[in-house]
Amino acid sequence: MNSRIPLDDRLRGMFRSGERLRGIFNSLSSPALVEMCAFAGFDFVVIDNEHGSADLQTTENMLRAARASGIVPVVRCLPHDIPRLLDMGASGIQVPMVSTPEQARDLVDRVRYPLPGGAGGHRGSAFSTRAAGYGAYGGPSHTQRSNDGVGLVVMIETPEGVANAHAIASVPGVDAVFIGPNDLAHAMGHENRWSDPPVQAAIDSALRDVARAGICPGTLAFSQAEEDRYGAVGARFFCTVASAVITQALAQAARRSNPAAAPASARSAY
Repeated sequence: MNSRIPLDDRLRGMFRSGERLRGIFNSLSSPALVEMCAFAGFDFVVIDNEHGSADLQTTENMLRAARASGIVPVVRCLPHDIPRLLDMGASGIQVPMVSTPEQARDLVDRVRYPLPGGAGGHRGSAFSTRAAGYGAYGGPSHTQRSNDGVGLVVMIETPEGVANAHAIASVPGVDAVFIGPNDLAHAMGHENRWSDPPVQAAIDSALRDVARAGICPGTLAFSQAEEDRYGAVGARFFCTVASAVITQALAQAARRSNPAAAPASARSAY
């Protein structure tokens, strides 16, 4: 990999490696925090533009921080933001609330450039962008590098998505499927209690179906025990949440100086 090229194209290969991957959601508008996640040893960072407050300029600087520190950057976003985030140099796009294979096919088309002979998708082409080195790495080589290397993660967060998990994961061009337990629990009428047995059964079912389709399944895991449990049903990439990690660390520091301080919960912080 040429480290001078702004686009880090390792993500799809990571998903296909069969190895366990560990990432972290970051909704905080801080390039420095992206670097900290890299230096801590995470495989990738998910810059959260669904729930985070970063504007596009800050997001681009977070992508620069990821490239400089060597961590693979994924951006969670809504579909209308996909073109600009890819042009900024995101290594992958993660899209919430995908419940049908038709939705997944539309997202594949948004992420992939069209190719000769009618192959590929319908991503708009411009080589003046950061991802193409502002023209220094544009042209067919950038088109091919992007189509080969940019990853697409779709999120299943509804009962309909769980029922369609195998079909969603079977859509060509989907690289990974992430089961969002919090939204799934709410959609199932369990509020934020994703440890409730019916929600856990739905998560397990979706992870198994995604693995059966030969695509990398993922979900949240806040401990080694949770990672191992979901790993036993097929999950291979796991995320924690930066704000939860930071809040827990601050709470521990506060308790050392004030033993009466209440502990923070990683789950309630997500």
